[in-house]
Amino acid sequence: MIAGHPDQQRIVITGVGLTAPGAGDLRTFRENLLAGRSGVQKYEIRYVGQTLAGICNHDEYRYQSRKDRRRGTRAGAIGIYCAHEAIRDSGIDWENVDRSRVGIYVGVTEHGNVETENEIYELQGYNYDTQFWSHHHNPRTVANNPAGEISLNLGITGPHYTIGAACAAGNLGVIQGVQMLRLGECDLALAGGVSESIHTFGIFASFKSQGALAHHEDPHKASRPFDRDRNGIVVAEGGCIYVLERFSDAKARRAKIYGEVVGYGVNSDATDFVLPNPQRQVECMQMALRQAKLNPEDIDIVSTHATGTTTGDHQEAVAIRAVFGESRRTRINNTKSFIGHAMGAAGVLELSGNLPAFQDGIVHATINVDNLDPDCAMPGLVLNEPQEVGRVNYILNNSFGMLGINSALIVKRL
Repeated sequence: MIAGHPDQQRIVITGVGLTAPGAGDLRTFRENLLAGRSGVQKYEIRYVGQTLAGICNHDEYRYQSRKDRRRGTRAGAIGIYCAHEAIRDSGIDWENVDRSRVGIYVGVTEHGNVETENEIYELQGYNYDTQFWSHHHNPRTVANNPAGEISLNLGITGPHYTIGAACAAGNLGVIQGVQMLRLGECDLALAGGVSESIHTFGIFASFKSQGALAHHEDPHKASRPFDRDRNGIVVAEGGCIYVLERFSDAKARRAKIYGEVVGYGVNSDATDFVLPNPQRQVECMQMALRQAKLNPEDIDIVSTHATGTTTGDHQEAVAIRAVFGESRRTRINNTKSFIGHAMGAAGVLELSGNLPAFQDGIVHATINVDNLDPDCAMPGLVLNEPQEVGRVNYILNNSFGMLGINSALIVKRL
């Protein structure tokens, strides 16, 4: 572990690279959130038909050749785009960085499903003769693929991990990067999460069979966490990668700093495959607060995980009221109401949408709440219009996933 100067144990965000429904960079993303602009569109996919989705429109070929894109995966391509954008945003002298000391930590919910489904679909045209099966299949579907594609593209020879943590994966990617920097295993971390989800029919079909796939005649109003008329999840793709550095290194190069990661919690429900456990969520948020040496009333913004499902939104509201119910200072919002659920990228995208509040003092709203569900009412919930609060010092970002994995991440203004 890095010892000595405490600044070497402080980890800061110095670069943000993202693609989200309706935005290919943080500035546009933030503008959309403050203006109330949704990135959800009508979408049609094989076997499922007409549905709704959060769709990204970044240039896949900005940082990779068409040949490499054909060989790789949608998840890998999103990761490559976000990693390059984060490095560019950080202002670091990339040509002179020791790439053996760079770590890549990318959270995912799923990957490789897109290409596998396409290969099976195409194979039926050859009467399922496997001699026509793609020889790219194995590297596309191995668990380390998205992080590995970033490593190949950028020539990074340090460690690369793809972290499977369901819809908590974006937070877990950041947490892993923080831990590895503190341990001295790398000197720079590319950390975050990616999701390819809208290109696989299986995820739509599964949510539909559960009765958990959102529908609405107006796509922009389909994702409606906390609303009494919410009817499920809007599936979205996207990605966000941070450049993480030790504060001592960032200070030495006079880097722009978005914030410092000061606390986190990760735990497991151990109760159900899908249904959340609010008590475990309470314990997760309390764990992050203890690590950051903060009280609930110190938190200015709680960025919620709420996906628009009846049970999930209610249970998270129960947990948040238990932790923050007495805090008059804390504001609560939700980003999925704008972009849908970006799965493995959700946590880090949602945190990114709130990071500019450190500069502008504005809490973006939760949109599409026409009739607040009384079971989801929370003190400080910001609905439909952003709120100016003057100064934001701490953001707590919730991100929970199937099989009962919970995460909470706290970032401080510097």
